[in-house]
Amino acid sequence: MPDRTTYLVLPGYQNSGPAHWQTRWEAAEPEAFRRVEQADWDHPEQHDWVARVDAAVAAAAAEGPVVLVAHSLGCVTAARWVAGASAGRTAAVRGALLVAPADVDTAEVPELRGFRPVALERFPFPTVVVSSTDDPWVTPGRAREFAAAWGARYVEPGAYGHLNSDSGLGDWPEGRKLLAEL
Repeated sequence: MPDRTTYLVLPGYQNSGPAHWQTRWEAAEPEAFRRVEQADWDHPEQHDWVARVDAAVAAAAAEGPVVLVAHSLGCVTAARWVAGASAGRTAAVRGALLVAPADVDTAEVPELRGFRPVALERFPFPTVVVSSTDDPWVTPGRAREFAAAWGARYVEPGAYGHLNSDSGLGDWPEGRKLLAEL
């Protein structure tokens, strides 16, 4: 039986609701997409969030290749995980789709300050950063800086806000295409 790719879904602050593209992808393919559940979505703790990603990668890697599918604070969590993970652990990951990375270094939300500074180590696997031109959580310039530091391809789809359920993306077929390209 061939190895099955597991897509680990890393939502951001306050989780991804039922209309969010991450949730829709999980519902469409529950055998392939797994949400990394956090203990507290409203009061995130960096160490706990990163530890849960590490445990999820370890569990999924036992079954086959892993791809990270992150949004907002989930992108920042993925970057912190990469910065602290062993080479053996990151070797299980085949790619990452990082959508709308939140610039927690400038965010005025007290709950996000524990994620400062954003880790800027290069990802050791193919990575795509997607950010809109009018995202309230990150400027296009800062999103490009993240992509460059992470060694990622940068995609700017236009003005779609935070690329979440409020953006009206539905199942976001353009995102699925980017994921398939990884």
